[in-house]
Amino acid sequence: MLVLEWPAGLNFLAVSRLPLPLLLAICLSQPAPCASQLNVLLILVDDLKPALGCYGDKQAKTPNLDRLAARGMRFDLAYCNQAVCAPSRFTLMLGSHSSATGLYGLGNKLRKSFPHAITMPQHFAKHGYRTESMGKIFHIGHGNEGDPKSFSVPHFHDKVIEYLDPESTEGGKLTREEAYFTNQQLGKIHSLPRGAAFESPVAKDEDYADGRVAKEAIKRLQAAKERKGTPFFMAVGFVRPHLPFSAPKKYWDLHDPLTLPLPKFEDHPTGSPTIAHKRAGEIAMYKPVPRKNEDYTEELKRNLIHGYYATTSFVDAQVGKVVAELDRLDLAKNTIIVLWGDHGFHLGDLGIWTKHTNYEQANRIPIFMVAPGVTKLRSSTKQLAESVDMFPTIAELAGLPAPSGPQPISGKSLVPVLKDPNHRVRGHAFHCYPRGKTMGRAIRTERYRMVEWKKPGAKPESAKYELYDYQEDPLERKNLANAHPEVLATLKATLSKYPEAVPRATRRTPKKGD
Repeated sequence: MLVLEWPAGLNFLAVSRLPLPLLLAICLSQPAPCASQLNVLLILVDDLKPALGCYGDKQAKTPNLDRLAARGMRFDLAYCNQAVCAPSRFTLMLGSHSSATGLYGLGNKLRKSFPHAITMPQHFAKHGYRTESMGKIFHIGHGNEGDPKSFSVPHFHDKVIEYLDPESTEGGKLTREEAYFTNQQLGKIHSLPRGAAFESPVAKDEDYADGRVAKEAIKRLQAAKERKGTPFFMAVGFVRPHLPFSAPKKYWDLHDPLTLPLPKFEDHPTGSPTIAHKRAGEIAMYKPVPRKNEDYTEELKRNLIHGYYATTSFVDAQVGKVVAELDRLDLAKNTIIVLWGDHGFHLGDLGIWTKHTNYEQANRIPIFMVAPGVTKLRSSTKQLAESVDMFPTIAELAGLPAPSGPQPISGKSLVPVLKDPNHRVRGHAFHCYPRGKTMGRAIRTERYRMVEWKKPGAKPESAKYELYDYQEDPLERKNLANAHPEVLATLKATLSKYPEAVPRATRRTPKKGD
């Protein structure tokens, strides 16, 4: 027997006059109800590396994130697929490596490159879910407007770059990073003043965007509780600990800056190729950060590291509020909860600050997954996981078909690992980072990372390689590519199974007068 779902909002008398073939087509086009009725709460945190108590960081003050991790499975070796905001979020939402899509830049527009792509929320909407988003989900800024098509209802947008203290913005002026993230004066960025790298005013949580996003998420959960019969896919994005390190003073007061760890090794790895190196970059857009690393004082380093830990504690409190409301509403028992950091963050290690590299601190991320009836309390795994794995994993947990594109699908479902932490779906993780026309493609195993730097399509002998042994040298002090040719050969063979990186997608160039 064929059971059709009556199209919501259509008048019976009016529709009954339609020809039967047309009526049948309308009914069949309606989203199918989800058999499992499991909701999805997807929590995204910008620039969050595993500097958390649950990952063994004794200086972190993250009780809410630690409790959330204990409710399900913590992935100890999880990696983003490219260490920069917009591309990393594309990999999450598309299930596609950026090297397969060409979406490498902050200004890339998803629908210009893949107009018919089916993102993770769209996949859920096709199967009867109400999909909604708030905070930082897709990257908005640098000429990019995100992807409004991905969600059923309009996106709740808030600030990324935010200050309360007038001194942080020279009395309220538009700063460089504020302009970037609000798509203002993109052709005049370097004529604008730099904003402060950190501030700590006496303020309420809701005075900053993450507090307002948490409040909105709580309202949306309450509405979902009243809206019976329709499962939700809710993406909640928090921006801290992204620069600037702006958070209420009470979160700064949780940490003694003199006890926080200063970087142990501040040089580029010995023997590493110049193409892999980074200095300055994003952090130089903030005052009082100097242009040259040798000009960083110990006080500045401590302030920056203090800011990172303080804003991590701030976002921890906001995540705690949202999860507490999910529990209070008795929704947790049928809700998949996923927490994902979009990439890691250098805090002076290798002399690097922020991200945009192929090194460990920029690419290792936290991932927690709580799945009713599947995950066990306080479980963890050393399965190498990638951002692209989230789409097929969450779909399978919800009882939905696996994603099939039309964009290339690079991820693997981690459900077998969620059921058994010792199960393995792969023995490595893949990530990449472009430098001009040269692509750095990396293979990370439990012990090693190899990076190949080469122009796509160029001869293999033109490539430069990095190799690091995290068992013997977790600080990445020396490139071992020449010292361990047998290990290098094995990892090169693994990398050879991946296609060459595709060219960069067309990005928007700021026009004169923007």
